[in-house]
Amino acid sequence: MLDLSQDAGALTAAIVDVESVSGDEKALADLVEEALRALPYLSVDRSGETVVARTSLGRAERVLIAGHLDTVPVAANLPSRVDGGRLYGCGTTDMKAGVAVALKLAAALPAPNRDVTYVFYDCEEVEAERNGLNRVARDHPEWLAADFAVLMEPTDGVIEGGCQGTLRAEVHVAGKRAHSARSWFGVNAIHGIEPVLARLNAYQARLPVVDGLEYHEGLNAVGVRGGVAGNVIPDSCVVTVNYRFAPDLTIEQAREHVREVFDGFEVSFTDAAPGARPGLTDPVAAAFTAAVGGEPRAKLGWTDVARFSALGVPAVNYGPGDPNLAHQQGEYVSLEKIADSERAMLNWLT
Repeated sequence: MLDLSQDAGALTAAIVDVESVSGDEKALADLVEEALRALPYLSVDRSGETVVARTSLGRAERVLIAGHLDTVPVAANLPSRVDGGRLYGCGTTDMKAGVAVALKLAAALPAPNRDVTYVFYDCEEVEAERNGLNRVARDHPEWLAADFAVLMEPTDGVIEGGCQGTLRAEVHVAGKRAHSARSWFGVNAIHGIEPVLARLNAYQARLPVVDGLEYHEGLNAVGVRGGVAGNVIPDSCVVTVNYRFAPDLTIEQAREHVREVFDGFEVSFTDAAPGARPGLTDPVAAAFTAAVGGEPRAKLGWTDVARFSALGVPAVNYGPGDPNLAHQQGEYVSLEKIADSERAMLNWLT
């Protein structure tokens, strides 16, 4: 059983030592559910390996605190270890330290100043259709009803508002097949991607300010696919591009921008996810910012705050881990940052 009375750093270590690679979260979800069901002031529900616990005190506001239980595959970085004020191990920063803080809050706050919903979900690190938060939003949206949400993604203890949208597109270049010994009878499609790459190299990314936070967009090639055989001039080549766009654009506006950049080429879209505006002007979000302190910044990346945005719930990213360390073999989290995050959240909720 997880001992929620121990300090947040020790609890983080205990959670890290329960291996929970995406798709294999059951053991940790069972421990989280057991710990939460032992708290009589919480009602607890479960969907697959996602555990949801709620207070029902009739407060004027309800806030939601969410964290994912899964990690990327272990890379010879378990069990956890402490060295010089740092806790090392798989998932320490992304995001079992945030999960530990949320569990400490659940145990310490039988009567918070706002009703609280705690969500611990599975399969965040893999494809969207497996995401536990996505499944709950589809099957039990009432579990996620709230006035404001905090996603405890690693932000190094800084509030990161909203998130960027993302889409992938394929830019198609056509050619004409020929024998490579008589290449002048063909048109080499791989050679033909040169103007596509030139447009990418010359691309000037937008730096829009959205709700007071500056986002930095990016449009980049992330893959090239072409070639038939070692003696054939290829008649087709595809450049895959990834556009990270600010939350002032819809998916369709982002697609239209990509079409404009590659005007004259055939462009097809393979996937997309919308961004989320920061929502920091919302009174509940403003109270959170005041309690936590610091200068909020834009989230440069996509996170599950977009799912809350789609449900009409303003959300921010805030957690003790350093996002630059996520998924590294030497991943670690500062024990001081964990304690700071717990204090800030307790200050907000009391």
